[in-house]
Amino acid sequence: MNQNRALKKYRFPWRENNHFTLLVDGDVFYADMLGAIEQAKTCIYLEMYLFESGVVASRFIDALMAASHRGVNIHVLLDAFGSLGLENSDRVRLQDAGISIHFYNPLQYGRLRRNLFRDHRKLLLIDGMTAYTGGMGITDDFDRASHPHYYWHEAVIHITGACVADWQTLFEDFWKRCTTSRIERYKSAPLPKLASPQPGLVVESRSFTHSEIIRSFVNRIRGAQSRVWLATAYFVPSRKLLKALSRQAHSGIDVRILLPGPHSDHPWVRHMGRHFYSRLLRRGVRVYEYQPRFTHIKILLCDQWTSIGSSNVDRWNFRWNLEANQEVDDPGFACQVQQLFETDFSSSREILAADWHKRPWVSRFKEWCWAKVVRLLSWLSFNRKQ
Repeated sequence: MNQNRALKKYRFPWRENNHFTLLVDGDVFYADMLGAIEQAKTCIYLEMYLFESGVVASRFIDALMAASHRGVNIHVLLDAFGSLGLENSDRVRLQDAGISIHFYNPLQYGRLRRNLFRDHRKLLLIDGMTAYTGGMGITDDFDRASHPHYYWHEAVIHITGACVADWQTLFEDFWKRCTTSRIERYKSAPLPKLASPQPGLVVESRSFTHSEIIRSFVNRIRGAQSRVWLATAYFVPSRKLLKALSRQAHSGIDVRILLPGPHSDHPWVRHMGRHFYSRLLRRGVRVYEYQPRFTHIKILLCDQWTSIGSSNVDRWNFRWNLEANQEVDDPGFACQVQQLFETDFSSSREILAADWHKRPWVSRFKEWCWAKVVRLLSWLSFNRKQ
């Protein structure tokens, strides 16, 4: 009874007939995504937060234009703020190729709170058969060739099987809600029974009051039996999530958090996150800071269950952003994720309690200041009327 009641809180059900593959870093997942676009026959859906003109954007625009010219129906949904770096010439190229493109929530003067609502989802869907999601953007920041030493570290999940239809529904429903242009519902061919199928669930977040993702995070952390490994680019957790992590670590569960180290696109968010280290370390949580470059990865691994997608672990992420994650409950995929974590732990600095208490006063002062900002922003976000 309790399980059935819990499932009703999610828009989509668990789907059994799937196959998931983890793709790590831009040179791997960009090649896979571009190859899928080149093979597209009927339709392509692209939903992206970060889309900036450059080498990577040119590759994707060229591939999308070529697909459109061979008759593929293409819909592109971009966040208006995240795509500010997309030059007008590139926008014109997409439109002139017959590609339907929409920019979500353009910035408006005098509407500060409305401007905070952003589409942070990342999705590429091909022919209703293949989908990609993760923390990626269409930007040179993830490109090894453009930034050989400091390209962003990222992971993407390649999805085939029954869950793809849910990602398609998510995109098509949102397109209809925020645009006036028509979109056809494409029905893909019946799915074959996959060898060694993997269970999956698509979860979404539309606001703080409707966040399947944070609900799932907290429930899975609380129910973990052996490990809770979390990687996120921005760590400003809610009290509920912080308590769940601390309690599990205190009870003897292997709880580890992998966060950015000296390289970050928003250093101030790093100082916000460091404010929580003392409390976590006291309860037995192991904290790692990734050293080689900026890690943008967003994954939660609890035992053999994984959640990967667009969602970071910060309070405003669930308040203001549209998010979507793919959940997988499978030991084989968990093994792929475990290998990624272990590789990244070996390239990280573990924050030890004894060393942390000896950190310089300058660091302590920055953390104290940004902690005050956290409280102020939380008050503005959650206590004022819309």
